[in-house]
Amino acid sequence: MKSSYSTQPPSYSDKKNESFDNPAFVSDNGVIENGHVQKKEEEEFDPWELPELKDTSKPFKEMTSGERVVFILWVILRITLFLGFLYLFICSLDFLSSAFRLLGGKAAGEVFRNNVILRNPVTGVMIGILATVLVQSSSTSTSIVVAMVGAGLLEVSTAIPIVMGANIGTSVTNTIVAMGQITDRDDFRRAFAGATVHDMFNWTCVIVLLPLEVISGYLFRLSGAIVDSLHLEEYKDGKKDLLKAITKPFTKKIVEVDSKAIQKIAKNEDVDTLLKLCCKSETPDPVNVTDANGTWYMEEQDKVCVTPCDFIFKDVGLKDSEIGGILLVIALILLCVCLFAIVKLLNSLLKGNIRKLIKKLINAEFPGKCAYFTGYLAIIVGCGLTILVQSSSIFTSAMTPLVGVGVISIERMYPLTLGSNIGTTTTGILAALTQDADKIRESLQLAFCHLFFNISGILLFYPLPFTRFPIDLAKFLGMETSKYRWFAILYLIFMFFLLPLFVFGLSLAGWQVMAGVLIPLAAIIVTICLIKVIQKKKPSILPKFLRNWKFLPLCCRSLEPIDRVLQLCVCKSVKCCSAGADYTHEPQRDVETTRI
Repeated sequence: MKSSYSTQPPSYSDKKNESFDNPAFVSDNGVIENGHVQKKEEEEFDPWELPELKDTSKPFKEMTSGERVVFILWVILRITLFLGFLYLFICSLDFLSSAFRLLGGKAAGEVFRNNVILRNPVTGVMIGILATVLVQSSSTSTSIVVAMVGAGLLEVSTAIPIVMGANIGTSVTNTIVAMGQITDRDDFRRAFAGATVHDMFNWTCVIVLLPLEVISGYLFRLSGAIVDSLHLEEYKDGKKDLLKAITKPFTKKIVEVDSKAIQKIAKNEDVDTLLKLCCKSETPDPVNVTDANGTWYMEEQDKVCVTPCDFIFKDVGLKDSEIGGILLVIALILLCVCLFAIVKLLNSLLKGNIRKLIKKLINAEFPGKCAYFTGYLAIIVGCGLTILVQSSSIFTSAMTPLVGVGVISIERMYPLTLGSNIGTTTTGILAALTQDADKIRESLQLAFCHLFFNISGILLFYPLPFTRFPIDLAKFLGMETSKYRWFAILYLIFMFFLLPLFVFGLSLAGWQVMAGVLIPLAAIIVTICLIKVIQKKKPSILPKFLRNWKFLPLCCRSLEPIDRVLQLCVCKSVKCCSAGADYTHEPQRDVETTRI
């Protein structure tokens, strides 16, 4: 039974961009132009206000018995479809992770072999990012590093930056998921900001805490003191599947990847394939052997496979990379289809009074002065749910569409993400507990370093409201991508591939070259950020030419020139220039939100 709803208020993307071409200066109240104060558009309309829809359908009380039955059945059907597509969505993320492991797992394992390169902390962060992007799972990359530390192949101090990089790399999944709402500007703005708030928090944590760790080693010292105070024992059942116990029966029928194979590659062992060929193996009983001197002893035998794995991609005659490519295409198609269906079903289910109720519950604040502690409850909820699903990528990816459709605010997504970062560290702790008793100390110390790194980040960027600038950074990215959608793809490629590769390449040339390039770039970025803050808070203390960025060429302060070139290229390729894509005589725009 279909319901009719009144239309939304005009979206931010439908409103005209206000021009700031000739302001005398920008004040706190607006733009002074020709002696009059004009209010900024942002003060008249908040693009981050969650959308409201009035339910104009027939009230349930006024329905006849037959209409009520049809209505209830229609709601049940949509809820069932939503749960089904959500299940397939989680499975598609598992397939995506398996595909990337098959495509890049060997490369990731080989990267971890080079201890000389890994001793550079900046390089370690970049390798952690690249390895996590390749295997699409911070749990996998962290478990590999934990196993290598337990095997004595890596020192704890060397592995800490790699774990920091893994924290950044894990946020690539929900950033990809945000692309599923790219067709609607307003939904995409919210979804991309909700996804990148995870990125911004992880990047800012690394930028602040990595130098602190290099100088003081506080994570190493703190975790070491805690581990030394514990009575450590080996816990073979340390890794338990929770949500995966539901998805595994389906995913393991398609493909199974052996995560231990990547660890073996990192340990310089020969591995023919990353596919899991044996699901259960046992060690036969020792046999009696008599040597040449007649001495009798018991000889241990190697493990024997008693239950071979059986899945579709086994024994198909294809290489790991070929299977990974096929699986990647399947995973992306399934991911897009499920995400499209989930968004449509959410929009259908969460409209009118139902949406108001859910929004009120999720975004509610404690009364009075206790409102400050609401976010901490959200952190606990995010931590608990991530422990349940055993993956921060799955949790944040499931939340991203809800942010896009306007059910969860960016301000509420932020503490949920912080809790998710804490919850994902339990995987490393459980992996450490499965190590042999004589190797468990270093492994557990590294896992605790991961935990306290995330806790330290929360203490830095959450308790005081003015320190929560990852939210502002994410909103800036959301605004940019809503106007220039190609920027989302550029951001994804640059932040998770090109930048780590660039820094990794500099590290190969030596720390002197890397410092000579990165330090000036960092100084320029810090200077620009400081000027931007002063422009916003106290522009009068700046020289007139620094009160805005008009003195710079347009290409240095706006994405519009690039956007024009891309649109002209696209229009020319599809022969649609006649549809109003002529920019030759169009005056240049200079929108405040597109400037640096």
